[in-house]
Amino acid sequence: MGLFISNTMHADYTANALKMALQSMPYKISGLIHHSDRGCQYCSDRYVKLLQDYGIMISMTENGDPLENAIAERVNGILKMEWIREYKIADLCEAKAIVSNAINVYNNVRPHLSLDYHTPNEAYEMTGEIKRCWKNYYSSKKVVDDNGLNISVSDKKNHQQLMGS
Repeated sequence: MGLFISNTMHADYTANALKMALQSMPYKISGLIHHSDRGCQYCSDRYVKLLQDYGIMISMTENGDPLENAIAERVNGILKMEWIREYKIADLCEAKAIVSNAINVYNNVRPHLSLDYHTPNEAYEMTGEIKRCWKNYYSSKKVVDDNGLNISVSDKKNHQQLMGS
């Protein structure tokens, strides 16, 4: 896990956090997908090159739909609502200590329903599938478009745009 707290959104800080996470991983990275919004720090040449150098697949939200990034948004929400809002943070040093502690608890102490009541680090160490316990916000109902292609209802609007409908 990597983190870097700053008073700016400069891409160098985001790249430092990614490097920290990559260096702390005890296993070879295989099939890793990095999902983010289209923030300038994630689209920067330096950050994208770092992902590519490690063979990490890049996935970004297409149209700002928060459901496309629901897991990251949930983590950010927990961090803000369960930890940060309880404090009157005096300075960047104190913010770093509070956030570091919160992330440690989130990853190593707090069991997660979505991980079948394991912590993220326990789940990371496991082999095999973990029972899926999270809500799917998208419809899985399939429909057939005008060209005879099977598509999900949630994809229909995007598909129609692609097909020029």
